[in-house]
Amino acid sequence: MDFYFIELSDEAIELDENYQTYLNRVMRLTLPETHASQVQHIQESPKFQRSEQGWQAMPFPGFAVITPVGADDHKNAALYDYLQAYQAQIQQQLGVDFLALVPPESFHLTLADLIWDSAYRHACETSGFDQRLRDRVANSFRQCESMSQNAPLRFQVLGLMVMTRSIAVCLAPTDEDAYNRAIRLRRAIYQNPDLIEVGIEQQYYFTPHITLGYFGELKPDLDREALVQTLDQLNQPWIGSSYDFWVHRAEVRKFDDMATYYREPDWATFQF
Repeated sequence: MDFYFIELSDEAIELDENYQTYLNRVMRLTLPETHASQVQHIQESPKFQRSEQGWQAMPFPGFAVITPVGADDHKNAALYDYLQAYQAQIQQQLGVDFLALVPPESFHLTLADLIWDSAYRHACETSGFDQRLRDRVANSFRQCESMSQNAPLRFQVLGLMVMTRSIAVCLAPTDEDAYNRAIRLRRAIYQNPDLIEVGIEQQYYFTPHITLGYFGELKPDLDREALVQTLDQLNQPWIGSSYDFWVHRAEVRKFDDMATYYREPDWATFQF
């Protein structure tokens, strides 16, 4: 298949934040004052619903470029085991009704969002969309082969991160080279004319994180001040710690919901 050559110059990297600006931004995400601000805006997530069997993931289909999921990522097994115990501790502190946990076997870090929900459903009205999307991501991966160094990117867990509808741990590459290599992969995807043609665009800054759970039932009388204090206590284990996460492979994966990410053996991957 013919494909466009994508220019991956140093200037392309600058379309995202430089490393220091990026670090300054993500470090703030784990601070108590940021938690206090974010807690004022949290909302119940429609991605999970409670039933007699417990929390159930609701349909939310799409594609993304992610690291191997927890069930397949044996190189990060130690951290994932810790995160499984940690997310259970969070739910115990906040309440089963308050937080729907992400299955540990689906833990991952997203390297590039592609398409999801209504945009994906609309795109699927065109026959063969999935195959075209996967082929074009594969072309983007090929453009990055020169930076494949058989050297995984080292990330470090910074701490607890509160988003509008979920809780995660925030991560950051431990050096500028690792950050730039991740950014170059993202630019290869988001600057690919063939992907732009089918509606793929960069919508977010790179904020690597591993989602632990989604907000469930938020009672009208929720004590947000007490919630902030609990989150600050839960964040304490990360302060001064050094938990590594190794990004060794990027994979194009399809998801049906926020608990199920899968791929076929012939789908594109990129080895760092």
